[in-house]
Amino acid sequence: MSILNKIEEHRREEEELRWEGTFREYLELLKEKPYLAQSAHSRIYQMIKEAGIEEKDGHNEYKFFSDELFGLEEALEKLVEEYFHPAAERLDVRKRILLLMGPVSGGKSTIVSLLKRGLERFSYTDYGAVYAIKGCPMHEDPLHLIPQHLRDDFYEEYGIRIEGNLSPLNMMRLEEEYGGRIEDVKVERVFLSENKRRGIGTFSPSDPKSQDIADLTGSIDFSTIAEYGSESDPRAYRFDGELNVANRGLMEFQEILKCDEKFLWHLLSLTQEGNFKAGRFALISADELIVAHTNEAEYRSFIANKKNEALHSRMIVMPVPYNLKVSDEERIYQKMVKESDMKNVHIAPHTLKITAIFTILTRLKESNRQDIDLLKKLYLYDGQNVEGFSEVDIDEFKKEFPDEGMEGIDPRFIMNRISSAIIRKDTNSINALDVLRSLKEGLDDHPSITKEDKERYLSFISVARKEYDEIAKNEVQKAFVYSYEESAKTLMDNYLDNVEAYCNKTKIKDPLTGEEMPPDEKLMRSIEEQIGVSENAKRGFREEILIRISAYARKGKRFDYQSHERLREAIQKKLFADLKDVVKITTSTKTPDEQQLKKINEVIATLIDEYGYDSTSANELLRYVGSLLNR
Repeated sequence: MSILNKIEEHRREEEELRWEGTFREYLELLKEKPYLAQSAHSRIYQMIKEAGIEEKDGHNEYKFFSDELFGLEEALEKLVEEYFHPAAERLDVRKRILLLMGPVSGGKSTIVSLLKRGLERFSYTDYGAVYAIKGCPMHEDPLHLIPQHLRDDFYEEYGIRIEGNLSPLNMMRLEEEYGGRIEDVKVERVFLSENKRRGIGTFSPSDPKSQDIADLTGSIDFSTIAEYGSESDPRAYRFDGELNVANRGLMEFQEILKCDEKFLWHLLSLTQEGNFKAGRFALISADELIVAHTNEAEYRSFIANKKNEALHSRMIVMPVPYNLKVSDEERIYQKMVKESDMKNVHIAPHTLKITAIFTILTRLKESNRQDIDLLKKLYLYDGQNVEGFSEVDIDEFKKEFPDEGMEGIDPRFIMNRISSAIIRKDTNSINALDVLRSLKEGLDDHPSITKEDKERYLSFISVARKEYDEIAKNEVQKAFVYSYEESAKTLMDNYLDNVEAYCNKTKIKDPLTGEEMPPDEKLMRSIEEQIGVSENAKRGFREEILIRISAYARKGKRFDYQSHERLREAIQKKLFADLKDVVKITTSTKTPDEQQLKKINEVIATLIDEYGYDSTSANELLRYVGSLLNR
């Protein structure tokens, strides 16, 4: 379907969804669908819930956010379950400003943007439908027409609570246009839109000397004073401030703590009582979620000022830290690359992973425990098996530093350095070394890095480089081994057969002759020695392997060479040790003979076809590994 057809289809859909009727007819709708009268907070919660919820690593993952935000599952779970859900149930937290607090480029603005765009789409669905008094600039809730003295009776009949009072403009219209006949007041369905200033508003502070409070609450239209005769006539007032516009939906208050105090005090009444003061009118009711965001330094400064206690008590502060998982950080970079003009540049395998390792290291804090270093902690947080540690340890490390992730290198800086690496290289292909080099050069230009931080970050670049060295060697050696996975599986099966016979004090059968033989001690030791298992420790290691196999069998899971971290390492090193000299000679020779050249071409083809390299990055990898093996 072409874009023009899609535009036409959307227009047709909107026409079909449009509804207009009297207040009497709207009440009939409410009898069928009482959820149409839900609050703004409830609508936002339903929007998030309708998108779906999955359990991941013991936490609820909300699909509404999962395609755009990575590594923030715990923060988003807290946001939904400690703010949106209770607010939807009309508990007291709905009378609070939602303040997202975290480091730059951590995802705060993305969260707000997702909520805005989501609300726009959700208002086109049945469960997200919004109905308003027709012609009202604040798209006011029609139920405000019900007089105060009849609201208990309305609740008895409909089971719906009404909050808020009829605005001055609609009060006048009720008398002048409808002769006080509430049942005849026109009601229409509205579709929320930030661009059309309907149900979604944004307020951004500027120079306090020039910014007018009218930006928030609307202003008098002086051109109509002569016509209507008074500034207190609601027809002479423009209800076009951000608080007016955002009624029934959401208002984003950007950089709220940079705002002048006179703007902030207007929020006190709105958050606590659901109304605000505008012009020469009584308080105007508004049903909206106010979401703001700021960084940690500004927040600490704000709460240190005693004058801000009243406003602070009306805030729910939700920390939004940096992601601390390497795999999710990779996804962030992949998304940013995809959205840029860099998407046609070939980024060699493992480049973004190595970059993510550096980035996450800058965000982690050194544990007080002596048995863990930052690299092990990084892999634990990423969900990888690290020998000697369990889920209990991960929880302990997270509790040790509740503010972990609030500092470190941000994704925008990383993307700037990746961009720089691409621009500076004359080929349309970059690898991990190109990016690490660019990161090292970029640390001098980073505006907020201290001398101490720079030294620490340089050491993290070295750690990331060492990780890449191991990955690069393994990648090339795997490409040299014909059918690596089958070779590893065969070697492991052979090892396990011998281990089982050794531990059970039985013999094994020769697969060719059928002859019974004692376990092959030489084979077992040649593998175990790769990871430093001593003669005295071999029995314990072998018994541990059998226990792990039994545990997997009880859970109905299949045990393979990847199921035990140290066994995987031993199998890998054994395969590569037998091949190391061949790889070393082939990759490092300056004038390869015909046989070596053939092998190099085969390896490059494997790297391209099976591992995702292009011709440039595959050749660079081979040259680099050759230099590593010759050191």
